[in-house]
Amino acid sequence: MKDFIAGLPKCELHLHIEGTLEPELKFELARRNGLELPYATVEEMRAAYTFDSLSSFLTIYYEGMRVLRTEPDFYDLAMAYLRKAAEQNVRYAEIFFDPQAHTSRGVPFDVVIRGLRRALMDAYAQLGVRAQLIMCFLRDFQAEYAMATLLESLPYKEWIAGVGLDSDEKGNPPSKFAAVYERARQEGYLLTMHCDVDQDNAIEHIRQAIEDIGVDRIDHGVNILEDQRLVEAVLARGIGLTCCPISNGYVTESMKAEGIRKLMDLGVRVTINSDDPAYFSGYVAENLVAVQEALQLGREELAQLQRNAFEITWLPRQLKDAYVAEVDAYVS
Repeated sequence: MKDFIAGLPKCELHLHIEGTLEPELKFELARRNGLELPYATVEEMRAAYTFDSLSSFLTIYYEGMRVLRTEPDFYDLAMAYLRKAAEQNVRYAEIFFDPQAHTSRGVPFDVVIRGLRRALMDAYAQLGVRAQLIMCFLRDFQAEYAMATLLESLPYKEWIAGVGLDSDEKGNPPSKFAAVYERARQEGYLLTMHCDVDQDNAIEHIRQAIEDIGVDRIDHGVNILEDQRLVEAVLARGIGLTCCPISNGYVTESMKAEGIRKLMDLGVRVTINSDDPAYFSGYVAENLVAVQEALQLGREELAQLQRNAFEITWLPRQLKDAYVAEVDAYVS
């Protein structure tokens, strides 16, 4: 099954580019930018990656970003992930980036997006991996800052497929960003939003995302199983859920594999993704292996997870069909 998974054409829809910053590259960028790190070795840094909650993860996550300063830094970050994606036969990815995590410390928006965009273009030309960007707002910042970031993105609108919402969910419901999301929709952006696993008011946040904001997709969202009406809503609208089993296991008590199985059985378009693989020790192939082993999934079920992912991408119908055909051809 590991060999089957390795060759399976893959689609990744829940991947934070800052969360792919491996310790080796972090040390390299620190040297390049003349920065001191609080760790002497790569091994010491990896040993510090111990999390028992979303907030404990975010503390280390944001600390690591300070090595990202220049356009070449962001280019190298994205290219490193896209090379790994190509090795794992990821055919297409929609990649989150967090501009506020950089602009809030003095790195211009233009520097961030130009570095990422150049990497996406080179990866398609050199590796055959197609990718698009999703701009996330940090929900623990003010909604006014999110709106300002949205306005700052408009000159680069052709480079951004949609917007998302991430970071610390506690006390930061979707409704806080309703006006920002409405403006984003008016500007032609597609909409997704993190509804993290086992958070306070999880069901109410999912309800707000679906009914009040009107998202096109939900990131994480396994708690939707607690409300049949919301399950019926995502089924009726064809909304997909981008689940991240290995990261679930780091910040909650389990991978939520049984929840993923229930979503599959209900016909929800659930997908498997890696989230922040440099911190959670698993890219998309490793996440698929973990779920397969936990649930004893067969080849057709693994293929269906990839069909789900390609179906809920923000790609034209013709490209979706072409990628699904690759999956079908591989299985047959």
